[in-house]
Amino acid sequence: MKFEYNPRGVCSVHYVFDIEDDIIQDVQITGGCNGNLKGISRLITGMNINDVIEKLSGTTCGYKPTSCPDQIARALKQYSMHKQTGI
Repeated sequence: MKFEYNPRGVCSVHYVFDIEDDIIQDVQITGGCNGNLKGISRLITGMNINDVIEKLSGTTCGYKPTSCPDQIARALKQYSMHKQTGI
């Protein structure tokens, strides 16, 4: 299932996840630190969304209260909530 998310408070501007049975099949990230986000995308591909949420939640970037990894976790939380409620 494709899931799109627009992060807030970070340099990246758009995430597109392909998720099947709570396993991340692919992640495409627009904007942000290109190399770092490509690396993060490769690392989380094949992982269960709950494991990614646990590992990335609360990560900050400099003085910002969030980061691209934290926004990925927030996106996956939102996906999980939408999946549970059917909204």
